[in-house]
Amino acid sequence: MHTNTPPRSTIRLTRRGRVALIATGAVVAGTAVAVPLLSLGGDGETKPKTLVIPEGWRAGQVYEALDKALSLPAGSAKKSLAKANLKLPNDAEGNPEGYLFPATYPLQEKATAERMLSFMVDTANKKFNGAPIAAGAQRNAMNVYQAVTIASIVQAEAATKADMGKVARVVFNRLERGMPLQMDSTLNYALNRSTLKTSAADTRIESPYNSYQRMGLPPTPIGNPGEDAMRAAISPTPGDWLYFVTVKPGDTRFTADYAQHQRNVAEFNARQKASLKATR
Repeated sequence: MHTNTPPRSTIRLTRRGRVALIATGAVVAGTAVAVPLLSLGGDGETKPKTLVIPEGWRAGQVYEALDKALSLPAGSAKKSLAKANLKLPNDAEGNPEGYLFPATYPLQEKATAERMLSFMVDTANKKFNGAPIAAGAQRNAMNVYQAVTIASIVQAEAATKADMGKVARVVFNRLERGMPLQMDSTLNYALNRSTLKTSAADTRIESPYNSYQRMGLPPTPIGNPGEDAMRAAISPTPGDWLYFVTVKPGDTRFTADYAQHQRNVAEFNARQKASLKATR
């Protein structure tokens, strides 16, 4: 165990959350991976529309998008899971979170929620079970599902593609030292929200996704990561970092020194207060 870790209530590993993904959703959607046009049961005569699944979207967001795209009653896509017969790893226990691969999918007239979800999971399996990802996971003493879980955290936490490898390294370093991950993104997932603000009360909630109170990885991915996040999860950037905070756009600071991290967080807080005052 890492005996020099300050009390959990005082550690602020990160103040990043899913709000960053939403704010940049237009950019992410524009760079979603293109999937080859496959027949989804249509007659081949109807020109397909497309459904864009941005990197980092949660399963709930995918279900809602499917319902809207297919003109289905709210909740239909989620209910279709029972009969979709998705090819998920055993560790997933039927939960497709992490395996609804971010991409641009064709939507033919006769597309169904079951077929679309299967299409997404099959695409994920092709991406994740190939030699690079599977071998990379094994090289880091984990299975592919654990790699997807780490990648989902990286996707939610990293401010930029360049930061992904460093965020992944923080996750590995904390796990190796027996430290709780203390990621705000896992709390946001538990609370089904997107925010940069996490209170002390939030860190005490009873949830297997509360990485402030629970050791190790959350039980499932917390979103659906893209290929860049997956690469970061299996090939983290070398470094000794244990903490990070995005002080301002384009300025995420990583450190192994808790005192330095506190100073970085103080600067973040000061900037937030100044920005709030300026908008009043």
